[in-house]
Amino acid sequence: MNQGYQRKRRRPVAEINVVPYIDVMLVLLIIFMVTAPIVTQGVKVELPQGNAEPLPADSKPPVIASIDAQGEYFLDVGGAPSQQPLTLDEVATRVAAIIQLEPERPVVVKGDRAIPYENVIQLMVTLQGAGVPSVGLMTDSPDKESK
Repeated sequence: MNQGYQRKRRRPVAEINVVPYIDVMLVLLIIFMVTAPIVTQGVKVELPQGNAEPLPADSKPPVIASIDAQGEYFLDVGGAPSQQPLTLDEVATRVAAIIQLEPERPVVVKGDRAIPYENVIQLMVTLQGAGVPSVGLMTDSPDKESK
């Protein structure tokens, strides 16, 4: 019959097309570049200066309870600061939930230098009442220039 017709066999191609992966990577890069400045925003606080030991590099990101110059409270959990001011009860409730899930997570207070000492102590007492075993205080290093 068809003896002159021979079927050619194709050899499998062992190449990976990486163009779609590069496209996805570039889109993700653009998304991260756009969202990074939004994530790093926080509450503007003028920290007092002092020589203090930083948190260990291997520790979890701290929960930061902030008091701004107007005496309003904010909470920053892992780089996601609250945009609306919170009451002391709301701060205590949120921190208690976080500490219940992650008891080893550090908690620090970031208080503006213009805030009365009483407000900082009140926040620290509230945090300890919420179950935080120890509360740290954030400071700026003395050699850092004020903005």
